[in-house]
Amino acid sequence: MAAFQARGRDVAVATKVYPHQSHSGAAQGGFNAAMGDPDSVEAHIYDTIKGSDFLADQDAVEVMCSEAPEVIRELDRLGVLWSRTADGRIAQRALGGSSYPRACYAADMSGQVVLHGLYEQVLRCGIRLYPEWHLLELLVEDGRVCGGVFWDLPSGRLEVIRARAVVLATGGYGRVYAKTTNGLGSTGDGVAIAYRAGAVVSDLEFVQFHPTTLYGTNILISEGARGEGGHLKNALGERFMARYAPKAMELAPRDLVSRAIATEIREGRGVEGAYVHLDLTHLGERLIRERLPQVHELALTYAGVDCAREPIPIEPGQHYSMGGIRTTTWCETTIPGLFAAGECANVSVHGANRLGGNSLLETVVFGRRAGRRVLEWLQQSGPAPVPERSLRAFLDRWNRAFDPACSRARSSREVAALRRALTETMMARVGVFRVGPELEQAVAEVAALQEQYGRLRVAPPGGAYDYALVAYWELGFLLDLAELIAKGALRRTESRGGHARLDYPHRDDDRWLVHTFARRTEQGPVFEDGQVRLGRVTPQARTY
Repeated sequence: MAAFQARGRDVAVATKVYPHQSHSGAAQGGFNAAMGDPDSVEAHIYDTIKGSDFLADQDAVEVMCSEAPEVIRELDRLGVLWSRTADGRIAQRALGGSSYPRACYAADMSGQVVLHGLYEQVLRCGIRLYPEWHLLELLVEDGRVCGGVFWDLPSGRLEVIRARAVVLATGGYGRVYAKTTNGLGSTGDGVAIAYRAGAVVSDLEFVQFHPTTLYGTNILISEGARGEGGHLKNALGERFMARYAPKAMELAPRDLVSRAIATEIREGRGVEGAYVHLDLTHLGERLIRERLPQVHELALTYAGVDCAREPIPIEPGQHYSMGGIRTTTWCETTIPGLFAAGECANVSVHGANRLGGNSLLETVVFGRRAGRRVLEWLQQSGPAPVPERSLRAFLDRWNRAFDPACSRARSSREVAALRRALTETMMARVGVFRVGPELEQAVAEVAALQEQYGRLRVAPPGGAYDYALVAYWELGFLLDLAELIAKGALRRTESRGGHARLDYPHRDDDRWLVHTFARRTEQGPVFEDGQVRLGRVTPQARTY
């Protein structure tokens, strides 16, 4: 969306995978927008702020919700094939935490349909694409971004791109956890690279665990399944959400539903002690095949379950990163020339917990704003400096990483062992529920893994498609982010949204109605409080 808005200038898109394989294609539920009565922009704003556990910046929420209907209509004009009602309007479904059916959808493939639509537009405009180019480092000279260093996976070469402006839209960091809905490429590269370059990052301790991931594989089962009327049941056959959110039931916000499922399992009411059921059988096969065809296919393919006839085994899994690179409402980071949008950014419209349907919306609203702000930046700024010092510093670190005596097989084994230890630590100690002593242990274990990684030397680049090299570089990003998540979670002595401390079970607005800002130093991250921009909605008890 950012590239499309900036068309006409010298624009290029470098992407870790082929553009149409971006992880946005896995998003199923829809794009929230108040498209008319009885819904309203004001209701969308209120639901989003309440859903955020009042940590969202209210001016940013107002921007997103106010621009949502216009952006949905723009996508419609660009050819996005939305599902339609009988009278031809864009169809909308209910998702958790929303007062009205608000999510504009395309069956249960909403992200994929919009992703392909925008990809077609970028191709039509002649914008250059560099698929399978992995960003390794931003080049910052004299305090300003002037380009980036990439690993061209198909050719096995380092490439340097000079640029007057860079937009990061690199997604989340789900792969820091052992159980996640995120694709293999979601290793938080953009967040870690911006952090290393000196940008402020914010609120990384707020991690969303999706309530309904397929048991065993953690493949996403869309919130749209509950939006269409699916029921959550424990081993006793109870619709247990009546205990946790008696009004909203299965359509409570994700943090509440995930904690409810985790509690049912912890207290012995899980099926086989390990999962609960998502029951769609009462919806009927016709509705499921029309509105939830991908859910049906995923359950059948990966669990052997025909969800029209039997319930789906599900468990919570990491799904979304509320935190990210701190930005303004125009996607500007704290580094001139560097912009960020989407899941890698923290603007902050999600605060401590994101509502379903707001992440896809955030990508297109703020992607569009990023492209427009870049055009203004290019008019106002002069030529970017030549990246002499920053490129030399990168090449020094690059060359020190390699040992010609090390085999590629050995490199792969050592990197895989460290990554497995990291993701299991994060899942066990910084998961749905958190407690001080376990967070302290996680901080210590991550520090030990960072030390091992610092001593690790790997085989030199081996030409085209050197995935061992990619895995080594990604591990460094994951370790940086794990440190920020664990230390931020230990520092925040309250429970709010996706951050649930068993030893501090209540929200503490007097002390913690603040963002967590972090900046990198040679001694490690330095944390400080950041102001939450309040507005029309006063923090209050959050009940559903």
